[in-house]
Amino acid sequence: MSRKVGTPKTGGRQAGTPNKVSGDLKEFIVDLLNDNREQIKEDLKAMRPKERISAYLSMMQYVLPKQQAVSADVDFNDLSKDLIVTCICKSQDDFSFPSSEDEVDMERDDSFRK
Repeated sequence: MSRKVGTPKTGGRQAGTPNKVSGDLKEFIVDLLNDNREQIKEDLKAMRPKERISAYLSMMQYVLPKQQAVSADVDFNDLSKDLIVTCICKSQDDFSFPSSEDEVDMERDDSFRK
């Protein structure tokens, strides 16, 4: 018979106590791999390149964190409202600011420098 909702838990593992079987099994696997490193290396070398790469990729998922794609939506029209352009020139005649987007060259323009 199951216990009623709201009654305290009695017996069993306490919250946060690690599972002994899982811990023992993980320790066994680690010891097995450590004891057979040379054999594993030889086995990997004996594989075909495609199989070897597949094995590498399978093992990597356990040691490297998986990366997730990140995207961002940026509205540059809002950013341009607060844009301040500063030009340091010898005189005002040395540099003229473009009057339209068509005149803006996105590459570095050294023509105003002497």
